[in-house]
Amino acid sequence: MTEPISRPYRRHRAPQALGLALAGLAAVLGGSLAPFGDANAQRLRNGDYIAVIVNQELVTAGEIDRRLERAQAEAARGVRLPPEPELRRLALDALIDERVMISTARESGMRVDDTEVDRAIQSIATQNQITLPVLRQRLAAEGTDYLRFRANVREQIMIERLREREVYQRIRVSDEDVDKLLEEQRAAANADAETNLAQILVTVSEDADAATVAARRAVAELALARVKGGEAFEAVAREVSEDLNRAQGGVIGPRPASRLPDAFIAATKALKPGEVTAQPLRTGAGFHVLKVVSRKEVVLGEVQQTRARHVLLRTSPQLTAEVAARRLAEYRRQIESGAKSFEDIAREFSEDGSAAGGGDLGWASPGMMVPEFEQAMNALPINGLSEPVVSRFGVHLIQVLERRAQAVELKQLRDQARNVLREQRFDQAYADWTKELRSRAYVEYREPPQ
Repeated sequence: MTEPISRPYRRHRAPQALGLALAGLAAVLGGSLAPFGDANAQRLRNGDYIAVIVNQELVTAGEIDRRLERAQAEAARGVRLPPEPELRRLALDALIDERVMISTARESGMRVDDTEVDRAIQSIATQNQITLPVLRQRLAAEGTDYLRFRANVREQIMIERLREREVYQRIRVSDEDVDKLLEEQRAAANADAETNLAQILVTVSEDADAATVAARRAVAELALARVKGGEAFEAVAREVSEDLNRAQGGVIGPRPASRLPDAFIAATKALKPGEVTAQPLRTGAGFHVLKVVSRKEVVLGEVQQTRARHVLLRTSPQLTAEVAARRLAEYRRQIESGAKSFEDIAREFSEDGSAAGGGDLGWASPGMMVPEFEQAMNALPINGLSEPVVSRFGVHLIQVLERRAQAVELKQLRDQARNVLREQRFDQAYADWTKELRSRAYVEYREPPQ
């Protein structure tokens, strides 16, 4: 079964980018987005005129106006826009870039067969939770010819294929780059590694006089000397320590590094399990002798996988991110109060292919989700519910169901790292490629007819 393109996966950029393009075309259903990229013979309407010729493609004044109308609709919702002359220039530049890509794709012999177009249109209908006959009816109600709509979809598929083929060829990722990223990932993961510390605490108030501080320091130093002399840390802690965990031999218990005092992490980061600090550590509470009982470090060749589920509301001119976030916040309250289950809300309201399964996205390794989704997911505890999270796909409500450590072959691990680097470098490579295409294109600007 094919992955639904609106899910927050980023394993294959082409379906993801195509999903965005189709989502833009699907916004026609709301009546505010006029489709673009049509065949030249279908572009001109009564009263319209050719504004720019791009290679063998046309940009009409009507298309520029429709782009401006869409931008102005955003401004009505509070989005800040540049002055109209600059906005018109940006709209025209975007249309010219699209025409350059279309003409380049045609010249390269690229073809998209009818079956692929049919699948893409079916995807649009599915995302909008309607049938194909209803899609046709809505397009007709908005004054959009169905054949014109198919041409739009075909051209968008061509653009995406061309981008994937040409841009990825430009991206170079060396073995050294992969090594560096893997080390950075390991260090980042271990920065919050679960650590179990034990302490011997000798309390002293911050405003104690020098004699008292010296006396209390001596008690802590004597306790440390006894441990270094061979006595069991736990036994000394039970006898000397003044903290709440003295009965457990001073053992604090496993905690992520983020839940331990920064001073404790700094004092013990270089220690191996079983080792103690060289000197007592002074804090506002007093003097601490610390021992690393255990530390769960991330090992290369093993990744933490997360199984999550989500409710996705796709944004459109009719459903802004702010409105979608408010709806998801209400769904969150219903789930927390027990009024509805997550599964029921996902099945009823989620706008992607995971809805039928209660929003379940299955197991995901690091780098499989788009960054904005993955960051929010990783911050959640098991069964925790996120606040509304905005991604390139829409707005999500996320819940983490399970986590597990999964062994990964070194080759697979390096391939994942290489894919992450390629993803990170895609946008700049795409910008450079677009600039080169534009510099080689024939662009002729036309004056309005008198």
